[in-house]
Amino acid sequence: MSGNLGMSGGMEMLARVREEGLLLAGRPVVVLLSGGSDSTCLLDLSVRICGPDAVSVLHVNYGLRGRTSDEDEMHCVRLCEQLGVALEVRRPAPRARGNLQAWARKERYRAAGEMACPRGADVAAAHTATDQVETILYRLASSPSRRALLGMRQREGSLVRPLLRFTREDAKTYCRARDLSWREDESNASLAYARNRVRRGLLPALIEVHPGALRNVLAASEILRDEAEVLDRLVEEVLGGGSRVSVAALRELPRALRRLVVQRLADEAAGGHAPGAGRRGDSVAGMSDRGTALLDIGCGLRAVAEYGEVRIERLDPDADAPPRPVRLPVPGSVRFGTCEVRCELVAPAREQGVLDRAALGPSELTVRAWRPGDRMAPVGLGGTKSLQDLFTARRVPRLERRSLPVVEARGEIAWVPRVATSERFKVSAGTREAVRLSCRTS
Repeated sequence: MSGNLGMSGGMEMLARVREEGLLLAGRPVVVLLSGGSDSTCLLDLSVRICGPDAVSVLHVNYGLRGRTSDEDEMHCVRLCEQLGVALEVRRPAPRARGNLQAWARKERYRAAGEMACPRGADVAAAHTATDQVETILYRLASSPSRRALLGMRQREGSLVRPLLRFTREDAKTYCRARDLSWREDESNASLAYARNRVRRGLLPALIEVHPGALRNVLAASEILRDEAEVLDRLVEEVLGGGSRVSVAALRELPRALRRLVVQRLADEAAGGHAPGAGRRGDSVAGMSDRGTALLDIGCGLRAVAEYGEVRIERLDPDADAPPRPVRLPVPGSVRFGTCEVRCELVAPAREQGVLDRAALGPSELTVRAWRPGDRMAPVGLGGTKSLQDLFTARRVPRLERRSLPVVEARGEIAWVPRVATSERFKVSAGTREAVRLSCRTS
């Protein structure tokens, strides 16, 4: 952790932040401004490095502290006028229940994203090294995962944290050196919030044990982040840039690497962090490598093993509901779930999906979902076969079967994409007119 910057802190901090390159001259940035010393310091640095025309400012007035919240807003208005930058104030409707801090954070970053996207701007948050230590200790206490020890990164996508190598006291020293005033949020002293209890109780206790405790926590986190990059490369080698892995390969991996592979697949499926998913690594590796197997791994996710390969997907409560039957004109096209089924007139040809027009009959065709007990007479196999057996023979994943279109003519199954064409409706030497059925997934 950086020590107190002293009277020369303004210039020293400016030079170090500029050198790290998270803020660049002319590069558009949206600064999250609460009015506290950390965000005030960040805003001034952003203006000095990027230039006032490149800086936009967001202040979110949650209205949770009555008149004090409005006073914070007015302070931000005056500060932005003083620094010559544009300010946008958001006032979201108060949340009645749930995790208040998580809601406030979500609202803040959502609003920042709306401001940043049209300009291709970064979003700058004023997290300091002090916040980093608090985050690591809080996560370590509340979540038994490697991620807890890695802390926050200086850059995560478009989010940048230029103050992450400086303490909260450094930010105050900078503001004093620049003659910048700030607001103190009295809610930061409330022990009602877990983060505040870490700040007020745990940090002082650690410093009492060893004066370099906080610096040591940060040093350990930096070492682990470096090692995490090596582990991430190992995971990428296993996955080969894909989103699935063979069950057999997963079983052969060292247990720790197996957990990391499953965690990566889960995070990608969730579109963010899926806490604890990696701990199901052994269970995922134990799934059957024949047919289809499903395993709920928490966080609204499930592992799907299909014919020896496993992937992770979101649980969809409506996934098991098959699409409703629809009529298919001849010729014509129709939507069936996520598929477009087409029927077009073509010259007779003995190909998959090409059928005798006369044999289909004069009426429209029916497109419906597979039903247990369905049977058809596939070309060249002699006699009838159940669709269940045909799906297995053609290695159609179980989860795809209910959404696969089954085309009926005269009450009989005429064609199933990727599976079979019916003997009864096939093109023969006597066929004068034919149709081609096709299916495209969107």
